Amino acid sequence: MRLLSVDHRALADKPRLTRSTDEPSHVRIEQWLRSRIEGGQLVPDDRLPPEEEFAAALGVSRMTLRQALGSLEASGVLERRRGRSGGTFIREQQIETDLTGLPGFTEQMSRVNVRAGARLVGVSRRRPSRSVATALELSGAKEVFEIIRVRSARRQPLALEETYLPCHLFKGLDKRSLTGSIYTIMRRDYDLAPHTAQEWLEPVLATDEHARLLAVETGAPLMLVTRTSYTVAGVPVEHAYDRYRADRTRISLRTSVSTQVSAELVADSGEDA
Repeated sequence: MRLLSVDHRALADKPRLTRSTDEPSHVRIEQWLRSRIEGGQLVPDDRLPPEEEFAAALGVSRMTLRQALGSLEASGVLERRRGRSGGTFIREQQIETDLTGLPGFTEQMSRVNVRAGARLVGVSRRRPSRSVATALELSGAKEVFEIIRVRSARRQPLALEETYLPCHLFKGLDKRSLTGSIYTIMRRDYDLAPHTAQEWLEPVLATDEHARLLAVETGAPLMLVTRTSYTVAGVPVEHAYDRYRADRTRISLRTSVSTQVSAELVADSGEDA
C-alpha cells in the first residue's frame, strides 16, 4: 500500500481547473484520475491524500472533490475504507467477462487482453448426481468426468470451474492435459464442440472449500453460472458450474431481439391499431 501525498509523482500533471471549459471541475478531476489509473501511475491499494489536502492542492472545494470521488466510487474505480487506517483507495479493477457467443474462459480473457491461467484441482470418473444426469440426458450406469479447475487472470484466482462431461463421449479425456482450453479439446479431438447453451446466473456465497480455492473469505459473494452445452446436433455434452469472484469480475452478455420475436411484436402492434 502506498500512502500518496499531494506532491507524489503518481499525482503529477494535475488538471488546470482555472481554465474555462464546458466541463465542470468535478468531471475534469474524475477524468484525470481515470487517466492516471489507466496509465498505471495509480495502482490498486494506493491511498489518495486526505480530502482537505487534496482539494486544496487542486484548487477546488471539498464538495467538488467529493463529487469526482463519488462518481469513481460508484463505477467501482475507488473504494472508501473506514477506521484508523481508512481513506480513499484505488480499487482492483474488475475484469470484463463476456459470455456472448459461448466462449470458454481462455477466449473470455483473450477478449480483454488478459492472459488466462488454469490449475487442475482434480479430475475423476464418477456416477453423476441427479441434476447432472438430467442435464446431460444420461441414464443407466453411464458415468461422467468431473473436472475441477481454478482459473486465474493477472496471476490471481478469478473463477472456480466444476465441469461434467459424459465418459462415453470423451473416452480417455482424463489422460489428457487439462490446463488449457477444454473446449478446444472437445472440438479438435472429439468433434463435439459446444454450439449452443442454456445458462443461469445467480449470486451465491462462498463455502469454506470455494473460499480456500479462490483465496477469498468464507461467505464472500460469488456469481454462479450454471450451464448446459449442446452440439450443433442438439446432443448435451457439458454441464458446468462456474463460480466467479464478484470482486474481480463483471459479467456481460450481448442480446438482440430475434426476427421471430420482432415479427410477433409487429403483428401484435398491427392488431391493436
